[in-house]
Amino acid sequence: MVESSGTIGRFPRRGVASGRRAAAVDDERSRDDRLPDIDWRVLPPGAERTTFAAPSGALARVAMGPADGPRIVLVPGATGSKEDFVLLMPLLASSGHRVESFDLAGQYESADAGPWNLVPPREHYDERLFVDDLLAVLDDGAPGAHVLGYSFAGTIAQRALVERPDRFTSLTLLSTPPLAGQVFRGMKAIGPITGVASPRQGAELMLWGIRNNLNRVPPRRLAFVRSRFASTRRESVVDMIGLMMRTPDLRRELAGSSVPMLVAVGEHDIWPRRFHEAFAREIGARFEEYPSGHSPCEQSPNQLARDLLALYAEAGLTP
Repeated sequence: MVESSGTIGRFPRRGVASGRRAAAVDDERSRDDRLPDIDWRVLPPGAERTTFAAPSGALARVAMGPADGPRIVLVPGATGSKEDFVLLMPLLASSGHRVESFDLAGQYESADAGPWNLVPPREHYDERLFVDDLLAVLDDGAPGAHVLGYSFAGTIAQRALVERPDRFTSLTLLSTPPLAGQVFRGMKAIGPITGVASPRQGAELMLWGIRNNLNRVPPRRLAFVRSRFASTRRESVVDMIGLMMRTPDLRRELAGSSVPMLVAVGEHDIWPRRFHEAFAREIGARFEEYPSGHSPCEQSPNQLARDLLALYAEAGLTP
C-alpha cells in the first residue's frame, strides 16, 4: 500500500507510516500475501442466508455479525456476487458491525429479479432499478449504513447517496470507474478502442476475459467465477455495460456531501491510478491503494478492512 497517498479532502494526509503503525501495515500485508485459494461457495461461519423482497424481485442476501451492530452494506459489481466479500466480511463483523451483502438483480442467485417484476414492467435493467433496489435494502434496517459499492455498484451507490444521504454513514467506492460518460475510454491499453464497441460487444469481451482468466486468479476462484455464469442473466450484464457507457457525472454533488468517503483501488486496476486519485480529490474522499488488481476485497482484504474500520471510526457510529 502507498502510505503517503492517504487523502486529499475531508481526511488529513497521514504521511509515511512508522513505528507500531508500520508494523501493523506489514502484518496486514503479510496476511494478505498468505491468503489460501479457498472454496468461494462456502460462506464464513456465522453467516446467515436470507432473501430480500426488493422492487425488482427477490434478492439473495447474506449477513453476519451482531444484529444490533452498526450496519455495513457491501454491494458487488457486474458479474459479481455477495461471495466476493467472504474474506472481508468476517474481518468487519469481528469489530462488532452487522455486515450484509446481496446479489444485484440478474446476477447469480438473484437471477430471477429483473425489470419484468417492476410496476409497471420495464424492458431493461436500468439505473433506476438498481438504485431503487439499493435504497430498499438500506431502508430495511436502522437508519444510516456504511455502504461499499464495488466497481459498477459504486456508480449506483453514488446516485443513492445523492438522493438519500440520510441512509448513509459513509461511502466507499471500491475499484469504481473514476470517469463520467463512456468510462471504458480511460482503461489501460484498450481504452482508445472501446468507443467503437456496443454494450453487447463490451459485455462479451468482459465475459471472455473473465472466463479465460486474464486476471490470473487462483484455480478455485476461477472455478467459482465460471460456475456462477450459468445463473447470471447475460442481458443484465449487457445492460450494466451500457450504463457504464453513460455514467453520470456526480462529482459536484458528492463534493457537497457531508458523508465521509473513501476511494479504494488496486495498483493494477484497469483504470490508471491518476484517474482514481483525481476523482478522490474532486469529491473530497480519502484515497487508498493496495498491491492488488481490480479486486482488493479478494486480494487485499486485511489491508482494506483496516482502512474501512478507520473510515468508520472517523465517520462515527462505531461499536
